[in-house]
Amino acid sequence: MSDYAVIDPATGETHATYPTATAEEVEHALATADGAARGWGRTSTPAERADLLRRAAQLHRERRDELAKIIVREMGKQIDGALGEVDFAADITEYYADHIEEITADAPVPIDGDGTAVIRKAPLGVLLGVMPWNFPYYQVARFAAPNLAVGNTILLKHAPQCPESAAAIEAIYRDAGFPEGAYTNVYLTNEQAADVIADPRVQGASVTGSERAGAAVAEVAGRNLKKVALELGGSDPFIVLSADDIDAVAQAAVDARLDNTGQSCNGAKRFIVVDGLYDAFLEAFTAKMAAASVGDPWSSDTVLGPLSSVAAAERLEKQIRDAAAQGATIVTGGTRDGAFFTPTVLTGVTPVMDVYREELFGPAGVVYRVADEDEAVRLANDTPFGLGSYVYTTDPEQAKRVADRIEAGMVYVNLVLADEPGLPFGGIKRSGTGRELGLLAADEFVNKKLIRIG
Repeated sequence: MSDYAVIDPATGETHATYPTATAEEVEHALATADGAARGWGRTSTPAERADLLRRAAQLHRERRDELAKIIVREMGKQIDGALGEVDFAADITEYYADHIEEITADAPVPIDGDGTAVIRKAPLGVLLGVMPWNFPYYQVARFAAPNLAVGNTILLKHAPQCPESAAAIEAIYRDAGFPEGAYTNVYLTNEQAADVIADPRVQGASVTGSERAGAAVAEVAGRNLKKVALELGGSDPFIVLSADDIDAVAQAAVDARLDNTGQSCNGAKRFIVVDGLYDAFLEAFTAKMAAASVGDPWSSDTVLGPLSSVAAAERLEKQIRDAAAQGATIVTGGTRDGAFFTPTVLTGVTPVMDVYREELFGPAGVVYRVADEDEAVRLANDTPFGLGSYVYTTDPEQAKRVADRIEAGMVYVNLVLADEPGLPFGGIKRSGTGRELGLLAADEFVNKKLIRIG
């Protein structure tokens, strides 16, 4: 039985299955990736790698429609969101082509004695990427593009429900002219992935996914002294301290919660509102959440398609049911139909409830009432996660102050859905380690070699 299959969550139909890699295929992938790292990775120039990345970005755009259709089938992404994701993956890939000279340039180091000192960035070699299903192209682009830019080579284990998008990405890098072994898709089991990480030819691993997946990879990597980067879960706070237009703030909150059918690690999930604005915010937020259309992911009129699978919807349903049983109030939503889930708002959640510390990975959010800024910050930080955060205030000094106090890798003030290729992405605490996107991403897996000349 194959672990890799395209199962349309909207219909339950299985479109295709793919066998996991044989031992011989895994060895071939390792050998060719290692050979490319020792050859192309060390001898190609930044300009040559930039040309290949630009061609890969162009191919994303040329194949945009077909790439989007693949992920609608694989994980139920709404079609406009799927098209937008392909565009963003292309932009990310192009960003590293445009900035490759800056990424790879020597950095002079001031010294007291005679001569010179520079930091020169050199590729580490073969890297394994373990990628999730929620953004099949975007997640891969932000791992692969900066590492190919610096000369590393990539082995990619995609999520088991994304075999066709995984193959499509590999085809893009092959057709762009990257040499064999520079980027290789491998349908690995979890056990095979652990063996790959342990292999001495592999120099590091990057994981985007659950805490469980991150911990498993980090354990194997640590045991084998390999560098690891982790982008894991989040339960991002959305703090409302003051507002000139509470309806607009509520709309931003809905946009931040329902993006990708609520299946985004850095989606706002906990809405923390000062007492004077709480009632008006809750009313507007609830109305807008309830009005979001749930249905056919192929329709541009649909806001929410299905969750990625029936199992994912069942997990969310259990979380909501358990929260209600423990005393929370379901203000709207909370119902499931197959893989589809109605937009849900909870109130009355307290620290003794399970949902207080859990991540809700779907179209559900919790609204909290707080007395003031201090209580808002305490509640925002009272979580095992520390990925992103959002602050709405009309006071610029308060915005700076609260941004400094929030324990998270990212703070967005008075705006949502503002990711860009040049902005670093990552978190702290149980949300992971390391950064993706921006120039910081290209520093994760390089040898920052000191060259001191007398």
